[in-house]
Amino acid sequence: MATMVGRPGNAEAQGDQKRRATRPLEALNFFMADMQAGIGPFLGVFLQQRGWTAGPIGSVMTAGGVAGMLMTVPAGAFIDHTEKKRLVVIVTGICTVMASFLILLSQSGWVVTVSQVATAIAGAAIGPAVTGMTLGIVRQKGFNAQNGRNQAWNHAGNMVGAGLSGYLGWRFGMPAIFYLAAVFGVLAITCVLMIPEKAIDHRAARGLEKDAADDDAAGGQAEGFKTLIRNKPMLVLAAALACFHLGNGAMLPLYGLAVVGAGKGNAAIFTAETVMVAQAVMIVASLIAMRMSAGKGYWLVLLISFAALPVRGALAGTFIEHWGVWPVQALDGIGAGLQSVAVPGLVACLLNGTGRVNVGQGAVMTVQGVGASLSPAIGGWLAQELGYRTAFWVLGSFALASLALWIVFAGVVRDACAKAESGTAVRA
Repeated sequence: MATMVGRPGNAEAQGDQKRRATRPLEALNFFMADMQAGIGPFLGVFLQQRGWTAGPIGSVMTAGGVAGMLMTVPAGAFIDHTEKKRLVVIVTGICTVMASFLILLSQSGWVVTVSQVATAIAGAAIGPAVTGMTLGIVRQKGFNAQNGRNQAWNHAGNMVGAGLSGYLGWRFGMPAIFYLAAVFGVLAITCVLMIPEKAIDHRAARGLEKDAADDDAAGGQAEGFKTLIRNKPMLVLAAALACFHLGNGAMLPLYGLAVVGAGKGNAAIFTAETVMVAQAVMIVASLIAMRMSAGKGYWLVLLISFAALPVRGALAGTFIEHWGVWPVQALDGIGAGLQSVAVPGLVACLLNGTGRVNVGQGAVMTVQGVGASLSPAIGGWLAQELGYRTAFWVLGSFALASLALWIVFAGVVRDACAKAESGTAVRA
């Protein structure tokens, strides 16, 4: 039975539940960084030290990306229907840590591939689960602000985790990074258990709860997947993100490989720097995106994020130097930080009232995942055959298609954004 919200006698208790839930939710976003991506960009350098070349490294990363892409819609649909969202986060955390330790046991091709596939599947589930919990706790009206805070904490966790990984990798060797990931996983699971189950309204978590807190707020039926296919603004958004991630996905690990391979940086320290610079900028960018989305709308936020990648690709291809990490990764922080708030916020608004918010998040992630999963393989083989400079220039140019789509369909998207901001579920 759905939880009845808005009764005067329950208002104080609900407010207390919300306060007790948002703090551990933010802490969860801090510690879940390693649960989402395992050892992330350190994997490429770890394998490079053990004799792997850029092409095969990119291929195993692509295998993981494809697995994650295929699981995003089923994972989102499952999150829409289950009331065990906290358990999903716990199970995925355990699976991610175990998958990462597989690589310590063996660096054979099939073991690394299985590990990446398992990590990607777990990552596909944890994202919609945390989004659903957030929506269920603060509901549609509070989602933009809370999601902005969540993303700021998540980027901070990535930055701290990368810094610790770089130090531990330099001081004790690359395997120490895997143990740090395990510690973060345990802390994330602890944070999940601190979120009161009663604080999560599972109807609101799937987009069936209206903002108004009255007795009739919970209503409506979950709509079919065809709602997503017929939603033109969603399709434009997904296509633009696919083109963006086709170029962006390989940029971070490739830049680390390029500089370290040229003998211009310590493997663990430089890889940590690439992550820390980007994540530091993402903290600021996500908070700016939260405010800009409320004032200027999502279209402008995403336009700026798309424009950052071509500039980043040009700089990466021109300056393969240790100091290049600052401008190259700062631009990554701008693009990814803005999108981390704008994309889930826009999808949640567009599908408000359909009961398919989390499967909608999964649908968008699937389409953009086509680009992200192909990017490491394309970038890796480009770097191996034509050199790193050419690879960066080509990867950066893919975002020009994102800009073209976003500008050509500006009228459709802006109209959808305006309706979304007013709380109207948009259907084509």
